[in-house]
Amino acid sequence: MVRFLLGLILLSSLVSCSGSPENGSSVFFGGEIVNPTSEYVVLYHNDSYVDSVKLDDNNHFAFELDGIEDGLYHFDHTPELQYVYLTKGDSLLARLNTVEFDESLVYSGKGSEINNFLIEIFLTNEKEEPLIKEYYNLAPEAFSEKIDSLHAIKVALLNELNADNQFTPKALAMAEASIDYNTYINKEKYPFYHKKETGEETIHELDEGFYGYRKNIDLNNKDLTYFRPYFDFMKWHFGNMSYMTCLENCSTNKQPVSDRLHFNKHKLTLVDSIVKQTDLRDILFRNVAMDYLLREHKPSEEATVFIDKFKSLSTNEEHQEEIDLLYKGIKNLQPNTAIPNVAVKDINNESVSLKDLTNNKKNTVFYFWTADQKSHFRNVNKHITSLEEKYPHYNFVGINLRTNFSQWKQLMHDYNLDTSKQFFGENFKELQMAMIIDGLNKCVIAKDTVVVDGFANLYTSL
Repeated sequence: MVRFLLGLILLSSLVSCSGSPENGSSVFFGGEIVNPTSEYVVLYHNDSYVDSVKLDDNNHFAFELDGIEDGLYHFDHTPELQYVYLTKGDSLLARLNTVEFDESLVYSGKGSEINNFLIEIFLTNEKEEPLIKEYYNLAPEAFSEKIDSLHAIKVALLNELNADNQFTPKALAMAEASIDYNTYINKEKYPFYHKKETGEETIHELDEGFYGYRKNIDLNNKDLTYFRPYFDFMKWHFGNMSYMTCLENCSTNKQPVSDRLHFNKHKLTLVDSIVKQTDLRDILFRNVAMDYLLREHKPSEEATVFIDKFKSLSTNEEHQEEIDLLYKGIKNLQPNTAIPNVAVKDINNESVSLKDLTNNKKNTVFYFWTADQKSHFRNVNKHITSLEEKYPHYNFVGINLRTNFSQWKQLMHDYNLDTSKQFFGENFKELQMAMIIDGLNKCVIAKDTVVVDGFANLYTSL
């Protein structure tokens, strides 16, 4: 991992203003963003807004923070975001290029060691994904040996880094978590991916040692609640536990109950019985409810009962309102309902309703893309060209998401896209809930302002 050998050079004006904080409780966090995609950098702690700053004429930003809590934060430069670990007394500089946001992100200054480590582990885990996918067809012992070997390399690197820098106990725990929980996720995935890769009819039996790490896990860790690897582990862990509980207690002939409502009730019950930390409980309940509704896609009495159960457990009113809005969106996308009356922007920055974009002579296919998913953007453009040739009686309308308007216009020009068929989704949250955008391959098919298929897939439904 060469990131720790790299130096970071920013203009002297920025470096000079980032000198040691005047008192031990203040924090400086600044840097430079090359090819900015927004005018602002916004800082969050957990899911709470902390502060925002505007880039200057040299694309520099600077936060001066007093009395903040040591721990994990994230900064948002729309449409991208990344973690930053801040400790009192830090004087931290970041430099990145939005063309390769994560890959180019480098820190320098006081506090840089832990942050460079976190981003390096993030990138390493991404690079390892294809390799680990090949491991899933191995026997449990061989799989564990491979995964544990990758884990050990990262632990050795952390130990070496910590020997030179002496991280605080809290920072060291965060670094360890960045290594451990990605490893644990792969272990939780294994029985399901192994079955899929090998074609085995039932879940492979695993000895007690396979999940030995579970004995040391804190399932109520407040500091890690909003750390993606930890939360992703929790999702996989409770999914795994719910499946195995159902397999043992509710199945016949070692075949689990296939009803989604039944399975997700198990998950709600397990989370309720084990997780006591309020924020973590609530976001896990939200995730279970989201997962159930987005996979079910249909309004029903069972869905209403499930939502009532979710509301009886969740203490987060925003989450409850969000689930109500999601269910309303699902009901509004059923066949023969009116297409949602949501506004998007055309190339001239003028509002136009989705209803006005439907064609009374052709089926209209609304599909979605975003600038930060570059490979998907290129692939979907190529796919739409082939679909237009195959289905000349269809009207294909692209809706851009989570991209700033000027960047979207530039992409229109760079890729020579037909501006009469491309529109800018300014209000992502409204579009997401109205059109139930649960993935970038999602599309909505309409005819003369009426929904034909509200949950179609661009690659499999046409």
